[in-house]
Amino acid sequence: QEEIYKRCVEPLVHTLFDGYNATVFAYGQTGSGKTYTIGGGDITALTEEEYGIIPRALTDMFRIMQETKSKQFTVNVSYIEIYMEELRDLLALDAPSRDLHVREDSKGNTVIVGAREIECESLDEVMSYLESGSAARHTGSTQMNEQSSRSHSIFTVVIGKCSLQLNNTRKGKKSILECKKKNGKFHFVDLAGSERAHKTGNIGDRFKESIYINSGLLSLGNVISALGDVKKKAIHIPYRESKITRLLKDSLGGNAQTLMICCISPAASNFDESLNSLKYANRAKNIKNKPIINRDIQSIRFEEMQTEIKALREELARQKTTMSIYPDMEGVPETRIKELEDKVVRLQTECSHYRMVAEEAYKHITDIQGKDMLSRSQELRLKDWLELLEEIKNQVPITLSRDALQNETIKNLQQELQECKSHLESDETIFADKKREVDHLNETIKTMETTSSQFEWQLQDMTLRCRQQE
Repeated sequence: QEEIYKRCVEPLVHTLFDGYNATVFAYGQTGSGKTYTIGGGDITALTEEEYGIIPRALTDMFRIMQETKSKQFTVNVSYIEIYMEELRDLLALDAPSRDLHVREDSKGNTVIVGAREIECESLDEVMSYLESGSAARHTGSTQMNEQSSRSHSIFTVVIGKCSLQLNNTRKGKKSILECKKKNGKFHFVDLAGSERAHKTGNIGDRFKESIYINSGLLSLGNVISALGDVKKKAIHIPYRESKITRLLKDSLGGNAQTLMICCISPAASNFDESLNSLKYANRAKNIKNKPIINRDIQSIRFEEMQTEIKALREELARQKTTMSIYPDMEGVPETRIKELEDKVVRLQTECSHYRMVAEEAYKHITDIQGKDMLSRSQELRLKDWLELLEEIKNQVPITLSRDALQNETIKNLQQELQECKSHLESDETIFADKKREVDHLNETIKTMETTSSQFEWQLQDMTLRCRQQE
């Protein structure tokens, strides 16, 4: 028992405190030692050396929690039985089975709605619930097993870990900013064993129980076969064929770390059943799970708020930098207008000069062309130049009087001035929008900081109360 636990289960217990889910289940025919290995039977009749996986894992969990003084932990347990495809709460025996339902939460995880989850303070308290729940399970005697489990059971332990972190505030003082929460869930599954009627001698109610047991195990085998078949990756996985496969959906191909223990009988008469169990175990080796860390939604939201506050502060600083580029907003547009006016006058003067030169050149070339003084190639080049000049003259008149030129200059300057005024109004609108945006960011930051302060006070109050309880 100790070797099985040390080699296979102990590493899963340690990952539980990192926020991972874990599942251990035993698979095999009736009488092969599944309940004994899992440790879901009558613990009071066992010595410590005979303890199965559950009591050993619980002992390690509480030992780790006691050794980790810097963290705060919560322990919650639940105990569910599946008897003849009906759910039964072993920690609330008076609750009708119709009140228990298998559902999927918002993250796609399988949960049992209506199941009682009890918070425990000590190892003895957890063990007492384990013992009382195990005693309430359906068991019976068959020709192959005097204490045969007539149902599947799932004992679940949920460990909640709160890490209080001290961070420096903007004023340099230390205060508790947040409690990072992680939840790890450990399922201990004790499956009923597969049975053959001619070996067990079951009749009546026992025979009906065998039908339901074998049906659930067949569905589980189909799920294992579908997941473990490397040649058919896109095949439909029949999780919904039974209650046990629906509850083990996260453990088989989901987000948990899963250990399957294959229990077989040493008797030669059970060769076929043992071989069948080993085949399923071999297929199960090919199943690929994707374990992820479970983090508390409030902790995630708190971190998102801190990130958002940081981003808002950076945006505010950027806006202030942008506005500081033009400290004198009224002087900047006037400077731009003056620069544009000077540039327009300079360009107009150059343009007038080039027009006069082009006009004189046009007259000289026309005279030369009429005296037959040019070669054929020169004639062609002059012709091209004159055509280009005529095209330009049609677009923009070359000959402009001084008054017309001045009027054109004034018109262009007025147009440039109007554009500058439009730019000025646009800039003023942009600065006004930026100012409103900065004000909004300031208000948002204040709101975020107020909310953050409230969280800090709540965490400090919770810490104080926890310390007082200790």
